Amino acid sequence: MAILHTDIPTRSQVDALLTARNPNSASLYLPTDPASTGDAERVELKNLTGEALEQLRAAGADKDDVGELADHLADLGDDEAFFRYQARSLAVFATPASITTFRLPNHLRAAVEVSDRFHLKPLLRSITFPNTALVLALAQHSVRLLEVLPELDPVTIEVPGMPTDIDSAVGRAFPADRSPIRRLQADEGKKVRIRQFARQVDRALRPVLRGDVPLILAATEPLQSIFRSVSGAPELAPVGLTGNPEESTDRELASAARSVLDDLHADRLRELHELFDLRTGQGRAVSDIADVARHATMGAVDTVFVDIDNTTSGVIDEAGAVDFEPAGASTYGLQDEIARRVWLTGGHVLAVRRDDIPAGAEIAAILRYAP
Repeated sequence: MAILHTDIPTRSQVDALLTARNPNSASLYLPTDPASTGDAERVELKNLTGEALEQLRAAGADKDDVGELADHLADLGDDEAFFRYQARSLAVFATPASITTFRLPNHLRAAVEVSDRFHLKPLLRSITFPNTALVLALAQHSVRLLEVLPELDPVTIEVPGMPTDIDSAVGRAFPADRSPIRRLQADEGKKVRIRQFARQVDRALRPVLRGDVPLILAATEPLQSIFRSVSGAPELAPVGLTGNPEESTDRELASAARSVLDDLHADRLRELHELFDLRTGQGRAVSDIADVARHATMGAVDTVFVDIDNTTSGVIDEAGAVDFEPAGASTYGLQDEIARRVWLTGGHVLAVRRDDIPAGAEIAAILRYAP
């Protein structure tokens, strides 16, 4: 199995890209193969670079600016070592002054966009449904935390202060006894010890949990239920892995966790579609691009669904009005600009395929309040 080398953008990196402005901004996306030597990808980058430069020249860009941007892209294309370590797609954002790349786990189409801002919808796909999870393999005699990434072997995470087993953490159980009363005390004592053990594990985990990465619990009963009862971690997935994790390899746990992740993403999308239908009846959902643009500008959008594969060109003014054919003004992707405004006002941006957008629309939004 080829290893995916990914660079998932952080929120601060997305913020920087969303707010960047340069009249000669080029956004390039190309499919990549983690098993490839990189030669085919370098050829594709060269072809996409040619398209980007032609668009810049056609738009009347300064010759020196075009040359500097071309140099950045040519230098990247010449980097054989870089192209030997890829994921499924490569996103490149270039201006005459800089170049930024991200290696993404998602399958994205080849695309070139040139404007005064970057084309970021495809990039946002990588953080809409992250394919990363933490797996807590919890047993009475062992504890391990695994990081699961797409098509990679899981990585064991060392957690400071994490107990190694229940006996060393909270002492031994009450001895067994034939007396019914003594057996009852022993059963109650065992549950008390498990709760104490679970709390220690929960406390140790808190500093390493990441809000956007689900925590999937692998444990048998009663440890599964008891840990859930004492843990307040919002990252804890509602569905865990059953069976004794000591009897499964790290790879087996990672494979099972990926199936849970797929179900979590499907459940989230289904819940959002149901919410969209509910908000439609309450006058708090819109699917016309002009309406979504206006509400996004007002900061009224809680969640927006945008199609990562299609772009409608135009401009949106400061009041949120859309002009599809502005006279004498350069255009950009309207969905990108809407996503930018929603993101920067604290809303949620879901970059999805067209079939995953409610109402069969090219864009849809759930509003924070009725207009």
